[in-house]
Amino acid sequence: MRRVKIRFLFATLCGLVLAGLVHIVTVLAIPALSESDALTRARTSESLDHPQRIYTLTTGDNPAPAEAWLPIPDPAVAVGVCAYNLDDGPMRVSARTGPQMLSLAVHGRRGAFYAVTDQAAVRGALDLVILTRAQYDEALASEDENEPSRDVRIVAPERQGYVVVRVIAALPSQRPAANDAVQAVSCTIDSPSEEPAKPNG
Repeated sequence: MRRVKIRFLFATLCGLVLAGLVHIVTVLAIPALSESDALTRARTSESLDHPQRIYTLTTGDNPAPAEAWLPIPDPAVAVGVCAYNLDDGPMRVSARTGPQMLSLAVHGRRGAFYAVTDQAAVRGALDLVILTRAQYDEALASEDENEPSRDVRIVAPERQGYVVVRVIAALPSQRPAANDAVQAVSCTIDSPSEEPAKPNG
């Protein structure tokens, strides 16, 4: 009788441990297996040169779209997102600052790994370049020592990710400008062929 109880308790314990392991593995696998995670949805913007609108502020002439895949932020914040794949080359995100607060947050599959606001802008411009470690080393090697780059270079932990752009409208009258400011941010592949040629001599 005692052996039966021990076997029963042992089998129950093994079952609980197995169930716990299956539960943990399932939860951890959801982001990788999901077809509607933030990164997958953000990748629909890869062909654009500006952020995809996720949440635009409601104005009299331009109601906000019904986007449901990102949480609705503060109703005074316009949001956009652009995805990147560093296999295509470094990703350049350029923004011009204005009277409204602007922030950029760079995300990978494991969450945000870099964020900056317009307070870091130089002469009204904010340029982020997202690179792999190899691309970063190559950029450093080819940099002109007499003309150092003013770009903010960020080494990404993963090759795929997305950038979230947020612009705050402090007043209802600033909502159209906040929406326009989100769309004015450019997200482009920063390839050497796109750099302007230097004059001879």
